[in-house]
Amino acid sequence: MTGWTTADLPALDGHTVVVTGANSGLGLAGTRAFADAGATVVMACRSVERGDRAATDVRESVPDADLDVRECDLASLASVESFAADLRAAYDAVDVLCNNAGLMAIPRRETEEGFEMQLGVNHLGHFALTGQLFPLLAAADGQSRVVTQSSGLHERGEMDFADLHWETAYDKWDAYGRSKLANLLFAYELQRRLDARDRADLLSVACHPGYADTNLQARTAAESGSTLVKLGMRVANALLAQSAERGALPMLYAATADVEGGDYVGPGGLFDMRGAPEIQASSAASRDGAHARRLWDHSVEATGVTYPFDAD
Repeated sequence: MTGWTTADLPALDGHTVVVTGANSGLGLAGTRAFADAGATVVMACRSVERGDRAATDVRESVPDADLDVRECDLASLASVESFAADLRAAYDAVDVLCNNAGLMAIPRRETEEGFEMQLGVNHLGHFALTGQLFPLLAAADGQSRVVTQSSGLHERGEMDFADLHWETAYDKWDAYGRSKLANLLFAYELQRRLDARDRADLLSVACHPGYADTNLQARTAAESGSTLVKLGMRVANALLAQSAERGALPMLYAATADVEGGDYVGPGGLFDMRGAPEIQASSAASRDGAHARRLWDHSVEATGVTYPFDAD
């Protein structure tokens, strides 16, 4: 595992990979690597225009890249449903779903359905997407995977089910931590439910990028309105961050390497912020089965999306 890079990716010819947030940052870096390995990559982007520009960028280094740019706004359940329905009509199977897109530490806003934006996009949108793409994942030839991107800051998160959407008080970093904790609770609970039904044909794996220089930091700084925060982000990125290409390695590893369901992959270098991917341990809170089941039930109620085994 030590020193694993994109050079270690297997050939992915004939595989279909869906990447959310594929137009920038980790999603763009992952898209480029998957395409270079031969996969058909469905680029699920909030903006098709930005997605098309990103696809053009990928083709400059991977001329024969097989890319399919499609609109998917995770802040809108209607958009998620439309994306999934169109994909089911166009594809017979999906081999890998990378739940990658996310927002970080923004002022409080709400999705179309009234969910707090970070929880709504980072978790609930992906919960709905995964459920609606489940038939395509189940139809894959061989073992398919759901890879959910979390963050080391999940350790800051706490699940307060009495005020899950921060209606009485709001802290943007605590809200981000909660959404990233929710990502892990979902990833592990999905694997538990697959295990309970002996579904070895599908794995749920989680990952985190460490500290990667992406547009997440730029957006956080811009929305803060603080010149000091903007300067601090630039300095921190320059001194501590690894590139988006390096930050995407845990996601790529989780999607293609020898892992087990319920694994958590992250960079194994300095303070787990950079370096080659390895299997790591997430917080005790992320392994709380009772909270995971409660979040799952809330997610079903909030999104209206059920999974095939929910009726068992």
